[in-house]
Amino acid sequence: TSDSASMNLALNNALNVALYYKEVGEGVKVEVITFGPGLHMLRDDTSPVKARIEEMALSTPEVSFKACGNTQEKMQKAENKNIPIVAQAQVVRSGVVRVMQLQEQGWSYVKP
Repeated sequence: TSDSASMNLALNNALNVALYYKEVGEGVKVEVITFGPGLHMLRDDTSPVKARIEEMALSTPEVSFKACGNTQEKMQKAENKNIPIVAQAQVVRSGVVRVMQLQEQGWSYVKP
């Protein structure tokens, strides 16, 4: 979703998971994967949580960010301009496929 409250909830969840496992002495990796309207979270030009992502990338390396390349391409065509992604995120070909791949590897899927 492009709703900033939902974005902040997702970031809260990711941070809480990372902090929990750090406190119990276990390693964990969290990927925040955006697609569809949720790509606005990682758009350099429209993200309402850009500063928070920048801070989390520095303070919580267990959390990474992935942006859907398919959604980025569709937005570029629709808006007739380049859609920049924040430097802290990596573009993957398909956000949905990335979720599926991680689930096949045993990762848990959490949707806030």
